[in-house]
Amino acid sequence: MFHSVRLTLVTLAMLLSTAGVVLAQEMPSDYRDVLKTLDRKGDFKAGVLKVNIPRVDLKMTIQGVPTPTPFGFGGWVSLTKASDGMDAMMGDLVLLQDEVNPVMSALLEHGIEVTALHNHFFWDEPRVFYMHVHGMGRASELARSLKPALDLIGHVNAPTVASFSMKGTSLDTSKLAKIIGHEGEQSGDVYKITIGRDDLGMKEHGAVINARMGLNTWAAFTGTQEDAVVAGDIAMLEAEVTPVLKALRQNGLDVVAIHHHMIGEQPVVIFLHYWGRGPAEKLAAGFKAGFDQLGKK
Repeated sequence: MFHSVRLTLVTLAMLLSTAGVVLAQEMPSDYRDVLKTLDRKGDFKAGVLKVNIPRVDLKMTIQGVPTPTPFGFGGWVSLTKASDGMDAMMGDLVLLQDEVNPVMSALLEHGIEVTALHNHFFWDEPRVFYMHVHGMGRASELARSLKPALDLIGHVNAPTVASFSMKGTSLDTSKLAKIIGHEGEQSGDVYKITIGRDDLGMKEHGAVINARMGLNTWAAFTGTQEDAVVAGDIAMLEAEVTPVLKALRQNGLDVVAIHHHMIGEQPVVIFLHYWGRGPAEKLAAGFKAGFDQLGKK
């Protein structure tokens, strides 16, 4: 009897061991290579490789409550096979605010799209943001394109911020308007240029959705000609998002949010919020570089 039980246990152990080998072999070899390239752990289920990018390096609290990584700080990217043999990739990266724009630039420079940027919490310490990414291509190429950005996570030093003063040359609003190609309005210390997207011809139940209804791009300046800040919003069609992001980042402007303002609209419009600091004319030129990507066929 004992011999029979022992034999059964040995057989069961062999079956479990074999099952483990079979499961391991089910992961395509190119996906195993993805994990090696990224030096990350992951699993393969339902035809999807999920690569784990948890922020175990962060000690998070929400409204003073300690919150472990699985509570909502486990970043990831996933790949699955497309019908043409290529791979579709999507993901959600958990980033400190100082990491957002360096990571975004690294992604864009290597052909990965950034499709959304937002927060998930209030009162989080440290403050974190969530960046959604997308890519199409061969698994090996996607992994190589992702790696420079993922390698920055946890390794970006906070920039040194100089003190701000309104002492200096007043903003030359005529120069700013000339650079951007549109006149603005002065409101106290703020000069704001607002540009509608009338080219989209958007309507809702016959009502025209114009700049006054929120379908607009704008830039607000304050400070001095030598040391100014700019903030604003850019209304983009889906195909315009990546070109605008690239232009802003290449000109030193930080992107702080990418999201919808409306639902059910046709065409779909994505809104991007940005921020920058520096000489006023340089900021205006940076905004103009992003704005110039709109309306291109």
